[in-house]
Amino acid sequence: MRYVFFAIFTLITIGSSVAQSGMTDEMRDTQEQLNASTKQVNQFFRRFNGEESEEGRRYYANDKQYRDSNLRRKYMPVLFDTKTGQFSRQDLDGFVRQITDKKAPQFLDFHTDDWVAEVHATFRYRGKEVPGVLYMQLQQQGQGYEWIIDDVAFEVFKSKFDKDTTETKQFLHPMSHELEFMTLRKAFQNNQHDEQFTARDFQPDYLSIFLYEMNQGNMQFVTVKDVSFHFFAIEGYYFGVSYFNRVGYNSGWLISSLVALANEDEKKQMKDYIYDKD
Repeated sequence: MRYVFFAIFTLITIGSSVAQSGMTDEMRDTQEQLNASTKQVNQFFRRFNGEESEEGRRYYANDKQYRDSNLRRKYMPVLFDTKTGQFSRQDLDGFVRQITDKKAPQFLDFHTDDWVAEVHATFRYRGKEVPGVLYMQLQQQGQGYEWIIDDVAFEVFKSKFDKDTTETKQFLHPMSHELEFMTLRKAFQNNQHDEQFTARDFQPDYLSIFLYEMNQGNMQFVTVKDVSFHFFAIEGYYFGVSYFNRVGYNSGWLISSLVALANEDEKKQMKDYIYDKD
């Protein structure tokens, strides 16, 4: 009896030991991947600024490692999409060198920096589901902050405008005032693009159209499809941040694009491109 008990105990002990060893390795690997993954946007800010240890512990201003340049240089490879991202080696090295410069380091400020959220969503518009993009920014509200809709992009709106800018376009005769502008009747008759009677620099205000259609009940929100972020906070650079849900150490919120900007004109061009204004 004692022999049987000993054998069972031995088998249980060996089995438990093997299982525990396997689980420990698996758990350790999972834990390391979780630590490497930048799971939240706030965590992206902390890692970018060097305000978090590699194990995920917060560093505060009184900690010795807080915003340490060496820590930030170690974190930067983790913050880039190294699997699918295509970065210029020169831009990447210059960017990291600039933000971790010991004499003039640059950091991100969640509340005040020039950054915008791009929210791809689905709406129901006049009986059909249509895609749309909301550009969200933070603004101070009382003692705190709030996200506000800064602009929108809807192809269903954009397709309604096709301004004729040629020399042969329709126009209102300069003597129309002598006829009490009765020429408007002919101008608006069977015309799909009345915007040709506006100023040369006219640009449709899609945000106002969006709000009008929502307020009138012609458009309803359905769901969010995707979210990404655009940063113009670092002088001389633009970078985008997207979420990568994949197994491995290079996952979570990562820098998916990086572009060096030579001047304010290039910065404006990049913003126009992102806001679908080009």
